[in-house]
Amino acid sequence: MKIGILKEKNDNRVAYIPELIAKSKSEKTEFLVEKGAGANSYFSDMDYVESGAKILERAKVIAEADLLISIIPPEEEELTQLTNKVLVSSFQPFNNKYPLNALSASSIDAFSLDMIPRTTIAQSMDILSSMASIAGYKAVLKAAELLPRYFPMLTTAAGSIPPAKVLILGAGVAGLQAIATAKRLGSKVEAFDTRLAAKEEVMSLGAKFVEVEGAKDDKDAGGYAVEQSEEYKQKQKALIKEHIIKSDVVITTAQLRGKPAPTLITKEMVEGMRPGSVIIDLAASTGGNCELTKNKKLIKHGDIIIYGDSDLPNDMPMHASQLYSKNIANFLNTLLQEETYQPDFNNQIVRESCVAYQGKVLYGNPEEVEALTSAAS
Repeated sequence: MKIGILKEKNDNRVAYIPELIAKSKSEKTEFLVEKGAGANSYFSDMDYVESGAKILERAKVIAEADLLISIIPPEEEELTQLTNKVLVSSFQPFNNKYPLNALSASSIDAFSLDMIPRTTIAQSMDILSSMASIAGYKAVLKAAELLPRYFPMLTTAAGSIPPAKVLILGAGVAGLQAIATAKRLGSKVEAFDTRLAAKEEVMSLGAKFVEVEGAKDDKDAGGYAVEQSEEYKQKQKALIKEHIIKSDVVITTAQLRGKPAPTLITKEMVEGMRPGSVIIDLAASTGGNCELTKNKKLIKHGDIIIYGDSDLPNDMPMHASQLYSKNIANFLNTLLQEETYQPDFNNQIVRESCVAYQGKVLYGNPEEVEALTSAAS
């Protein structure tokens, strides 16, 4: 089997690093890498050659590979060149932005890494958690860069500096990493989450858990926030406002799968914050948790700095690529049987990640999935 690694057009990461190619390459498997694929992640073409891969132009990689891997899927006009290929990427079908019908028209077998179930057995393949951890880390560093104050408490001959107060909204993977990083920098940290299960994790990291009673908990939400009742939202709004006006930094991470991000910070709340305070909004790509957020932009509202960016892993491409690659390598071990493409639709990971197969769109079509599962039994 020939596996092709494509260069990302609008991303600094690369889907598969040389180290893993060296470990994965065998008599049955050959790796074809697009020229310059790893350049923005600091992996040279020579690194790939030394790992045993071939460096080719994009068109040749697409033409010769049986299975193609990318982080961002190819654009629609390029899909006609991928006829009868296997494509592993991140399609985010719940956002309805990628043309899944175009995949089926080209008879592409497509597996979406963001659809891998967030179960214990699939943890080693979970790209969402890997990238969220980096985002939480970078969010705190970005806040420290923008904040006109120290994070830690300092006692000097010139006087004492109190620690910065950091509020994390959403204590999933990104939020927990943000808590840990903010604590390491010496700040005083509080965290809020609708999931009571997060309370113990928050407190274990040394942060205070801000609790609103009456939350609807959904353990099957896959790490995303859950839509709450209007009564709960009003309680939540009042309590968040109370804590925000005392905070120097607020980092928001709450997203609803397939829906706009919930608005947690209103314009009124922003205007009540202390001058120089910073908001880092990691939900910016789906509308933002702050009413004033603009995706990929740093803005000032009065004396408050608001930075919206859902792609912070792109700012740490070397380790982001390393983690992403390992997730993909583990997924390929499940998808390929003895290094041969033989998808087992009785396997939950394969079944739920497959969005198109043999000319049919599977995402949103449970009857097609059931037919494949029955055929595999």
